[in-house]
Amino acid sequence: MSKRFWFSGPWGMAGIGLGRRGRFFESGEIRLALLSLLDEGPKNGYQLMKEMEERSGGMYRASAGSVYPTLQQLEDEGLIEPEMQGGKRLYHLTAAGRKELAGDPEGVHRIWERAGQCEDWGQFMGPESIVVLPSVSALVKASLRAAGRGRIDRVRSILDRTRRELEDL
Repeated sequence: MSKRFWFSGPWGMAGIGLGRRGRFFESGEIRLALLSLLDEGPKNGYQLMKEMEERSGGMYRASAGSVYPTLQQLEDEGLIEPEMQGGKRLYHLTAAGRKELAGDPEGVHRIWERAGQCEDWGQFMGPESIVVLPSVSALVKASLRAAGRGRIDRVRSILDRTRRELEDL
């Protein structure tokens, strides 16, 4: 089951739903995600990358370096089949690919549930909002430190008041 982690990225800290090791996709999940997207209909590599980005609210941006080698591996395994259409390679799920996908419905659910948790975050992550992440990180650390010293009710009160003040801005 996925857990919430504090992901330290190039902009500081942001609380987002990630896998157990703080990555969006755990080992083997990219192939499962690609198979599940192709189960919805044929797509080219670019469409698959855009779909993964959209489903995660922009929090995950698939790279060609992760998607295309995975597509090649899936093709080599006979799980997908390419077709040239309009100068682009359009990938189709094969019967073997459907069988592979059906073998882990919980894994597919877990991937897209995690992506759904990230959807809201993407709308806040513009260049103007990223500059506050170091302050948010410091706030989280101080809150956790104080809560760890048994001041949970006081910490919760301060955080709730702060959240309300920010929402009123």
